[in-house]
Parts: sequence; structure tokens; C-alpha cells
Amino acid sequence: MTEVKAAAGADVPGDLGAEMLGFVQELKAFRSEIQNRLEAQEERMTMLDRKTISRARAPLSAEADQGAPHQKAFDAYIRHGDDGALRGLPLEGKAMTTGSDGGFLVAPTVAMQVQEALNVTASLRRVANVVAVESASYEVLVDMGDIAHGWATEATAQAETGTPTVQRVVIPVHELSAMPKASQRLLDDAAFDVETWLAGRIAEKFARAEAMAFIGGDGVNKPRGILTHAKAPNGTATNVQIGTIPSGGNGDFAATNPANALIDLVYALGAQYRANASFVMNSKTAAAVRKMRDADGRFLWADSLAMGQPAQLLGYPVLVCEDMPDIAQGSHSIAFGDFRSAYTIVERPDLRVLRDPFSAKPHVLFYATKRVGGGVTDARAVKLMVFG
Repeated sequence: MTEVKAAAGADVPGDLGAEMLGFVQELKAFRSEIQNRLEAQEERMTMLDRKTISRARAPLSAEADQGAPHQKAFDAYIRHGDDGALRGLPLEGKAMTTGSDGGFLVAPTVAMQVQEALNVTASLRRVANVVAVESASYEVLVDMGDIAHGWATEATAQAETGTPTVQRVVIPVHELSAMPKASQRLLDDAAFDVETWLAGRIAEKFARAEAMAFIGGDGVNKPRGILTHAKAPNGTATNVQIGTIPSGGNGDFAATNPANALIDLVYALGAQYRANASFVMNSKTAAAVRKMRDADGRFLWADSLAMGQPAQLLGYPVLVCEDMPDIAQGSHSIAFGDFRSAYTIVERPDLRVLRDPFSAKPHVLFYATKRVGGGVTDARAVKLMVFG
């Protein structure tokens, strides 16, 4: 400013020098104002970006949601037995209040982990129809015959068509329970992720019990399995009986051309079901089947070409389920069918847990319960191979 004044006083008239000084001052004020506005705008944009990212992105770990009321309340109940906060949460909000059958609904993160673990286990759940209900049973109507039809012309009267036969299938839900235990010292450790541990233990026990019941359950306080449903030789089986195909051998496959029995099993199933059909067998049976070759020496079994995809047998996927019986005299060791049509699994989405620090002192028991049921809804959609 001093240099401008000196220059203005020495080289220009007084009025022009004053104008130049005023212009320079206004320019500096304008520049300072613009800079302040830009800084304020940048701070505002940064704040908006942080809020947007925090809302859109899922938490990277379970620790990110520890401040949620239901999460903290459930953690306090599991670790210390403090259920005061759980009783105060509304059912419509986080579904954490007690029920008439005792216990508390688990935190959503735990229930989700258990459900995801059940869905990836090698059981009939992976290929069957799974339905979530809120009632004590599930009813479905199955059309047991084709819809009657006829041809009409303008000159002749149309005769009345017949009505299809409909079967009513009722699948009740049963209570499945598990009781993992942990020491109180371990629960008092703040670094111990009690929710992940509890979800893993519950899912492990539920998966084993479910898989066994869906295959061989007798229907008494448990789901009725596919192998305990009414069966008959395929030529005489009715619409409510599962048809069986002989293996051709005595407690084994036939000595010559053993693969013929598998081909008979495939084509015994109706064409409308073969499009979505799959094989179900255990590991020992799979070991015997994958040694079979066709007349040209090619294996009938084709391993998966991509990770996560099932192996193929005669062009159909194979589910290896260890609860299927081994090959033996009179066993039904191989099932083939459209299990989404043949078998329905019914479950209630809630998972309850009751903390019991008294029955196994000094350990703490966690009595977890879930309601699930299952049954055959369409026996025509599945066939079994019987080893005579």
C-alpha cells in the first residue's frame, strides 16, 4: 500500500491515486470473502460426504453396532444375566421382549448368522422348498391330477369337464433346541466375541439335528423325513406314495452294467419334474457311483468346473448329504427328484435363548430354541433307489 501511495503521489494526479487505492482495497476484501466462502463450502461438503458414506456402507465389524440399544441389552443379558434392558425394548422395534414360552428373542445379528449357517449346510434344506410362517402349522393344497379339458366347436354342445383332485397337506412345526455352555470367566472377558460364539454353536447343533430329521425323521416331535414317507414299487405307487426303483443287485448295484439302474431312476421321474431334479446320496454311495463308466469308458460323474457349483451325475446336480443311508440290504440310499416340489421345510423366523447359570455350575448354559417342521408335499416329484 505504501508503494502504491508513493507511486500514485509521484506519477499520477491525486484523484486518480485515491481511486487506485480504493480499488486495491476492495479487491483484497473481495478475495478474502471468496476464500472464506470456499472454505465454508468445503467443510460442508466434507460433512455431507461423511454422513452419506456412514449411512450407505454396512459396518465392517460387529463392533460398529455395539452402541445400538438392542445390541447392548442382549450383550448384557448373555454376559451377566441382566435382562432389565431387554424387557424394556418394544416388540415392534427390535423384537426382544419375552414370550409366553420363556426366553428372549436373540439379537438380529445372531439370528442372521444362524440362518446363514443353516442355509449353507449339506442338508435337504439346500434343495427343498423353505417357507417362513408365524402359525403353528403350514397347509398347502397339491393338485393330484391334470386339469380336465376338451375340444369345442360352434356346432356341437360343450360337455362339462371333470374337476381335478386336490390333496390337503398339513405340516406342523416342532421345537428344535440346543444348549451350548460357556464359563462365566470367558463371558466376563470383554475381548471375547460372545455373539459370534453363540451363533456358531447354535447353528452347528441345529444343522445336525435338522439334516437328520429331514431325511429320516419319524414325525414324532420332529419333522417327517423323506425316507419315512409311504413308499411302493414305482409301477404300483399311488400319487401319495414315493416310487422305488431296484438297484439290480443284492444289497449293491448289479454286477454288470450297474449304471442302468441310475438311468432307470432318472426316467422313472415325470418329465415335468426332471428339469429341476437332483441326486441326493452320502459320501460312501457317491464314492461307488463315481467309479461307474459308460460303454465308451467315460465316467458318469462329472466334477464341478466352478467353485461353489455341485458335481453332476448323468447331467443332474448331486447333493452329498451324510444323513442318507449307506448301501446295504433293503436301504434307500439314492434319491432323485425335484425336491423343491417334493419336500417343504416350514420354520418360524424367531430364535429364542434362555440363560441358565444354575444347572451346570460353574458353567453357564444357553438354552436356544427354534421352531421348524418338514414333510413331503408331492410324492410324485421324487423317486428312491432301493438296494434289494
